[in-house]
Amino acid sequence: MTASKSSRARNARIGAQASAARNAARGGTAVKNGSATRNSDATRNSDATRNSDATRNSGANPSSSVSRTGTATRNGGRDQARTAVTRNGGAERGARTQAAVDDAQGGPAPWLQIATLVLALAGLGVSTYLTIAHFTESTLAGCSEKAGLVNCTKVTTSAQSYVFGIPVAVLGLVFFLFMVAIMSPWAWRSARREVHLIRIASLAAGIGLVLYLLYAELFIIGSICLYCTSVHVITFALFALTAFAAAMWGLDPARQSS
Repeated sequence: MTASKSSRARNARIGAQASAARNAARGGTAVKNGSATRNSDATRNSDATRNSDATRNSGANPSSSVSRTGTATRNGGRDQARTAVTRNGGAERGARTQAAVDDAQGGPAPWLQIATLVLALAGLGVSTYLTIAHFTESTLAGCSEKAGLVNCTKVTTSAQSYVFGIPVAVLGLVFFLFMVAIMSPWAWRSARREVHLIRIASLAAGIGLVLYLLYAELFIIGSICLYCTSVHVITFALFALTAFAAAMWGLDPARQSS
């Protein structure tokens, strides 16, 4: 009996110890599970926080992008406006510079002034020679006197060599004397409108006389004079250059350039 009780008591203690050990193991697992749960919750909360922050940031970024895009667009518009202003300012400065150059030069381009003066001097030289030959009744150098299309003597001694009783050579001399004066750089730079009007009007009259003389040579006399033809060409060239100057700079080039 005593041994049996002792065995029962030992078995009870062993069972109690085993039960305590099992309970301890279960408690540790629960603690561990609780820690895992807490860690999982913390992780979830951390992820949620990060996702929320990311969401906020992503929500803020579009507006920031829009703001940047709008700013870039505005800056681009300002840059384009500045570029346009710069270009316009450059064009205006260029126009003012060109106007200042024209004003300093006065009148049309220098090449045109020089060309017209040289042509007028050439016409004056030929007309002077024709006038001398007319009054001295000398033969024109280098001009054929044989029958044919070119016969200077036949032309210069014909009835058509006089207009209103005045020798055509003398009219040419007076005309080119006036042309030398009116085609000088001082005349081109004149601020008086009348000077430029007289220039083109006198050339128009000169062209009318040249057309008459050409008709007389070709259809009445039947011959041409090389010296007379050179005078005709010079008159046409002067008229063309003067008309060009009037088209480009107007009938008052000095004031037009200023």
